[in-house]
Parts: sequence; structure tokens; C-alpha cells
Amino acid sequence: MPQARRDGGFTLIELLVVIVILGSLVGLAVLSTGSSSSSRDIRDEAQRLANLIGLLADEAVLDSREYGLLVNRESYRVLRYDEARQRWLDAGDTQAHQPPEFIRMQLELDGTPLELVAPTQREDDRAGLSQEGDRERRRAPRLEPQLLILSSGEMSPFTLTLSDQRPGGSQWVVASDGFRMPQATPLDSRR
Repeated sequence: MPQARRDGGFTLIELLVVIVILGSLVGLAVLSTGSSSSSRDIRDEAQRLANLIGLLADEAVLDSREYGLLVNRESYRVLRYDEARQRWLDAGDTQAHQPPEFIRMQLELDGTPLELVAPTQREDDRAGLSQEGDRERRRAPRLEPQLLILSSGEMSPFTLTLSDQRPGGSQWVVASDGFRMPQATPLDSRR
């Protein structure tokens, strides 16, 4: 009896097995990147915040201007100190930056927070302040930053923790000792 010779092709069952294996691998890849996107989001937000503070520190020195960061659990905003008005104002737009809703922030100041003292106004100083301006200044809500970035190159020593509030979420820390530029690191690597 002659034996049946098999030509170099694949059977339908072999093709189906390969397609099932490839489909399973693609599914696993999609699931694994979906869960790491939130950790990537929190890492990107921490690095963005560290870069922003570093940029403000450079600008403060170059422009001889004081900057501040007002932080709450869900947002932060950049402020600048206006010497003529003797108050903190929004540095750009009046909207606070809000990271993704699953990120919570907690700011800890190391030591005593720095405090800017408004210069005393002399009678011969014509800074353009009038009674009308004083009334308007008292009426507007006062903004006070927790984190100061000074024109001397110093900043408030701080630790800002960004936490993913979802189950199994990661944490990143942006920190500075007040003299060095802030660094963003995962909380796990700090221990």
C-alpha cells in the first residue's frame, strides 16, 4: 500500500489553534497596558509638577519675582506676588490645574513655612494705591500659597505625595529640601 504523502500545508485545526493563541496574547497585552496607564498617568503628573516647580524656580531668579503654589487635594494653581498690590495673584489663568480625578495630593511642608512680609508703605512712595484700590483689594478673596518659590533661588522645603485612589493604585512623591530642584520618584523607591 502506498502511503499518503502530505504536502507542505497547514490543516484547518492547526490554523485555528494558532489564531486562538494569538488572540489570547493580544488580549493579555491589552489588559496589562490598561492597568498600567493609570500608573503612567500618575507618574506623568508627578514629573509635570516637578518640572513646573523647577521652571518657576528658574523664572523667579531670572525675573526677580516671587512665585507660590496653592495646593489642595484635587488641584493646584500658580501664584505670583505683586509688590505694588502687596498680595498674591494668579500667575496665568485663573483656573486651577486639575489632575485626573483618581489622583489625590497631599502637601507636607518641612519645618516652618517661609512667610513674605509686605514692605511698609512710606508717604512719599507713589505705588498707585488709592482708597478705591484699597477697598477693591479688601473685597477680593485672598490667595495664600503654601509652597513659596523665591527670587533668591530658595523654596519652601516640601514633600508632595500624589496617590492613585483606585484599588492597587501607586503613589509618587515630588520633594525638595528647599535648595535643590524637586524630583519626582515613586513612593516605593523612597523607603
